[in-house]
Amino acid sequence: MRVLILTLGSRGDIEPFMALAQGLAAGGHATSLCAPASFEPSIVARGIDYRRMDDGFVELARSLEGQAAFEDMGQLYGALKTVVRLLPKADALQDLLLDDAWSAAQAVRPEVIVFHPKLPGALDIAEALDVPVVMAPLFPQFVPTSAFPTLGFPDLPLGPGYRRATYRLMHAIAAKVGMGPVRRFRSRRGWAKRPAGMGPMTDHRGRAVPILHGFSPLLCPRPADWPASAVVTGHWPLPVSHAELPSGLSAFLDDGPPPVYVGFGSMAGRDPERTAREVVAALRRAGCRGLLAGGWGGLAPIEAADDLLFIESAPHDALFPRVAAVVHHGGAGTTHAGLRAGRPSVLCPFFGDQPFWGRRVEALGVGPTPVPQRALDAARLAHALQHVMSDPGMGKRAAALGAALTREGGVAKAVSMLEGVAR
Repeated sequence: MRVLILTLGSRGDIEPFMALAQGLAAGGHATSLCAPASFEPSIVARGIDYRRMDDGFVELARSLEGQAAFEDMGQLYGALKTVVRLLPKADALQDLLLDDAWSAAQAVRPEVIVFHPKLPGALDIAEALDVPVVMAPLFPQFVPTSAFPTLGFPDLPLGPGYRRATYRLMHAIAAKVGMGPVRRFRSRRGWAKRPAGMGPMTDHRGRAVPILHGFSPLLCPRPADWPASAVVTGHWPLPVSHAELPSGLSAFLDDGPPPVYVGFGSMAGRDPERTAREVVAALRRAGCRGLLAGGWGGLAPIEAADDLLFIESAPHDALFPRVAAVVHHGGAGTTHAGLRAGRPSVLCPFFGDQPFWGRRVEALGVGPTPVPQRALDAARLAHALQHVMSDPGMGKRAAALGAALTREGGVAKAVSMLEGVAR
């Protein structure tokens, strides 16, 4: 079968779909991945057919305005302000993204479309081509359940009805705020208005859209009240890279006890210098060697010392097995990567799914209580690190979970499910 994958976001939104594309290709399926242009080199390097998507969202996320938005999104009021402030720019960018996705679809002529929820116009493209479409979230976000509220809502003691209602509210907000670009996209092509009842989880014929969740049920069990159309396969990690770490990094790792890794990936606040100072103070207060990763600018560079090293980035699969613990923002990809390596995790979430994964890590006993970014300081982070280092049971639980995660075969299960959709 011919498969077109549409995804958008940062590294954590792209790499799982790269893994899925490789798994589909290994199964004999012609697979194309349409993703932001800045990821083209890494996609092509893995032998995946790349289709271009505008890079505007990535550039916005890396801008000073985007960094400020990350910091504000941690609370509901700040999130609402951010949406209002950035909506005009995001709307214009969505116009470009939908045009690029349509160009890719016309070139590939797919028999199945798989899409990240950030690209709801994939439903419309699938309608135009009359092909099956599969939504692929990387965390439990869209399908209503009484087990927990949707992301961004507190788990108030109001019972299962409240939890399910948060999903209806989220769907209503998304339809009100996010459908403008989709309506313009259809209008530019002379298509009729969206059929009544289409989206976010039903296609143009009113059928349930299959929803393929790329996270581990070991971290979050599949809710019992989900419909059969909602599947949890397990995480989609890239094949082991066998990459060699830079010589300076290898020497630092060899020159003492395993350090604590600290990195916030694509997340960055207004003051990365202050964040780096607090992190360094916390590491020294806890008596840990530290390895700080700058990522997209969440941590400013620091001066190297016997107990500290700053790097821009390094492959997680090669690095994480050699550290004592992983301190990170709590994105789905980094959460799974740290735990796959069998290492305890300290999550410092900004917004979105990150607080959710922080609560799951704590509940599983493989990390302490999360330290939200808005409350991150040396004292709180040092306390969390001391908890990790003084609790041998946490390390044993993380190691056992890591071994189980490496066996779950999420990509193979996803490929099998997609083959069933195409039949």
